[in-house]
Amino acid sequence: MKEYKSDMPEITLKYKASGIVTTQIKGSDDSYKLLKKMYDEDTLDYCESSIVIYFNQANRSIGWQKLSQGGITSTVIDVRMILVTALNCGATGIILSHNHPSGALKTSEQDDALTKKLNEACKIMDLRLLDHVIVTSKGYYSYVDEGKL
Repeated sequence: MKEYKSDMPEITLKYKASGIVTTQIKGSDDSYKLLKKMYDEDTLDYCESSIVIYFNQANRSIGWQKLSQGGITSTVIDVRMILVTALNCGATGIILSHNHPSGALKTSEQDDALTKKLNEACKIMDLRLLDHVIVTSKGYYSYVDEGKL
């Protein structure tokens, strides 16, 4: 192995796909069932958090990431962090999700603005925003199903 004399840290990427379980999502109901397992059921109705699932070209899952955990009414979702992870893992598709502790199955202006911003950023990077799913303990809201994506 060659040694370099730079004091700057080297950035490396490792990705090993063998032996991992992948899932293919065929619709929002599949997304909801998968996402519901990823949220902590003890805090689903208490505080808002966000989860992103990353997909390859065949729409098979590469993996997921808990992006943020916030308070009762909001959580920070940084589009750049989603894109960094997507690009680093070779994803071509993304499903964004966050929960509504209130149980409300309607979107806010902030939800709509975030979805639009992420969708535009994905297009620039040749990625697909497959859906934005709002999860509650009683059901879900899909931007795709509602024709908003």
